[in-house]
Amino acid sequence: MKARVAGAAVTAAALLLTGCGQDDDTPVLTWYINPDDGGQAALAQQCTEEADGAYQIQTSLLPNDAPDQREQLARRLAAGDSSLDIMSLDPPFIPELSEPGFLAPVPDDVAERTTADTLEGALAGAMWDDELVTVPFWANTQILWYRESVAEEAGLDMDQPVTWEEIMDVAAEQDKYLGIQGIRAESMTVWVNALMESQDEPVLVDPSADAEDLETNFDSQAGEASAEILSRIGEEGLAGPGIASMDENQAMLLFQGDNGSFMVNWPFIWPATLAAAEEGTVDADLPDDIGWALYPQVAEGTEASAPLGGINLAVGAESDYPDLAYEAIECIVTPENQAEYFVTNGNPPSSESAFDDDRVVDEFPMADTIREALDSSAPRPQTPYYNEISESVQENFTPLSGVDPETTPAQTDSYIMEVLRGERLL
Repeated sequence: MKARVAGAAVTAAALLLTGCGQDDDTPVLTWYINPDDGGQAALAQQCTEEADGAYQIQTSLLPNDAPDQREQLARRLAAGDSSLDIMSLDPPFIPELSEPGFLAPVPDDVAERTTADTLEGALAGAMWDDELVTVPFWANTQILWYRESVAEEAGLDMDQPVTWEEIMDVAAEQDKYLGIQGIRAESMTVWVNALMESQDEPVLVDPSADAEDLETNFDSQAGEASAEILSRIGEEGLAGPGIASMDENQAMLLFQGDNGSFMVNWPFIWPATLAAAEEGTVDADLPDDIGWALYPQVAEGTEASAPLGGINLAVGAESDYPDLAYEAIECIVTPENQAEYFVTNGNPPSSESAFDDDRVVDEFPMADTIREALDSSAPRPQTPYYNEISESVQENFTPLSGVDPETTPAQTDSYIMEVLRGERLL
């Protein structure tokens, strides 16, 4: 998951809403939020005002890094912390927090109202064990960004799906670079999972299995094909000399340069590039040369499953005000508020109807592509053991130059099994 973060985020997100005219005995709900451009703090204030004294919301800022967010919340929940009234949760961490009963159940009527028009991919990421355990707030996905001049010279019809092989060939032929995330970090798991899901091969055989019985599918034809893509990019230097340290921001900077060609990345790319063009740090005409399309296919004719990111909202099981917390969540996730959050913070809605908002259409001309990608996106492996799986994938699939299609998939399966069974330390 990638969210836009600005310097003002810390100040805005840490805003304590203790005023607003309520009496001292007004219930205070604490919302633990991930860093953004101040949008969640603004929604907290708005919903506090609309509550008309029923409750007030204060925000508490979580760490920048998603794994650190997970660790802080898991520790607090395990300790029975009653202050976790509302939490902004990254989808991969939901099973781990739901399985031990750390999350308050979503009432049926709340579930019905808040998911009436939720996009399929975003809804899948809010569930565990076939049950809605969190409420979708904003969703995120990667699309294929491309330089129109490069695609035109290559003769690619970007109105039709393209494959990883095609864009790798173009980069090699034109001596251009691909914008990918080659760093040893969560983004590598995001990428590998998307490649597997794009071949209709989930990473896990049975997500609900316990650690002793959990099996992964990397040692398969899909795993080999995924490794071949990573290996070729690494061996041929198709992502430039800084591939081992390339995260989402570095990929964007590479794409914006003279050697840019194609890039898989999140929607924050668009407002960031417009701002750079306005500030003069990139060519003013660069936005005119940028196009967008659905995530690349692994095999021609097989629909790609783009990565799923975003944030879902959950209520802590020990909250003193679960009913009020869900009332506040219903206010936060209205389609109108999701649309507002998209245009102000760059994070797409989970609500399908929010994409029809005039503000969204004006600010994000690629909104329809993002919506289509979200509807066919796939979450990362949903299991209470996600952290072990993700770190194992990062360890085995980096650096890209060391990925061997004939050995890496099988080694990854074995590595994960050893970690889960206590035979290997991460």
